[in-house]
Amino acid sequence: MIITFWGVRGSLPVPDAHTLRYGGNTTCVSVEVGEKVLVLDVGTGVRLLGEALKDTQEEVFVLLSHLHADHIGGFPFFAPLWESGRNVHLIDYPREERLWTLLELFNGIFFPMVPEMLKCNVKRVSEPPMPYLAAHGFDIQQLPVNHPGGAFGYRIEDHGKSFVFIPDNELNPPEDVTTTREALVAFCREADVLCHDAQYLSEDMPMKRGWGHSLVRDVCDFAIEAAVRHLVLFHHDPDRTDEEIDRILEEAKALVAPHGITCTAAYEGMHLTL
Repeated sequence: MIITFWGVRGSLPVPDAHTLRYGGNTTCVSVEVGEKVLVLDVGTGVRLLGEALKDTQEEVFVLLSHLHADHIGGFPFFAPLWESGRNVHLIDYPREERLWTLLELFNGIFFPMVPEMLKCNVKRVSEPPMPYLAAHGFDIQQLPVNHPGGAFGYRIEDHGKSFVFIPDNELNPPEDVTTTREALVAFCREADVLCHDAQYLSEDMPMKRGWGHSLVRDVCDFAIEAAVRHLVLFHHDPDRTDEEIDRILEEAKALVAPHGITCTAAYEGMHLTL
């Protein structure tokens, strides 16, 4: 299993001289299993993934954590959509009482094209997603998390290794708890890699409490409780500079290192092989 980070920023893209090292693109992570690529969210970072996939034959599966703009906005610029012969599977997202597909972006309003113009072999998957993905070689568990409008986290297993992806989640929400801490800990227990929302610091509060994101310190405490092996801080705030993320990372390392946990701040182009 090869995990690559293409977009690590939350809320909106920030192309800026102060975000060069960690990157300014919004959420997109790929997981390669064999000759297939699972794409977790399609923020603006997906454009970089698309460029990397050119001239390859890998089959692509797109799975969304939720529908906020920073997790879907890059999709029309994903190069494999415009490649003849490429197989792209789009997993529908359950929204209220209906299923939503990324193809709805191609309606001539949000983007000046319609689905019939796509050149790839696109398959809309409206059947239950986890069994469908299992049939294609992906061992994935899904868990609702605490985020306004709803969101999911995913745990991916391969050859005894585990990667948990929870890009948007408030560990201590003020109300309307979707999933308890106990359930979240069980879901992440002893993961080889936990990639978790770590957008806020204590000075961002109380104004941003209830916005659906976690404090870095809370994420570190959670990683310790879940006994994960490697914590990846993710969904960096758009106002956070490279130097500020450096300082956040050093403080997080100091908290988790005594418990045998490696800590990394996600950056564009980061590869992890499990």
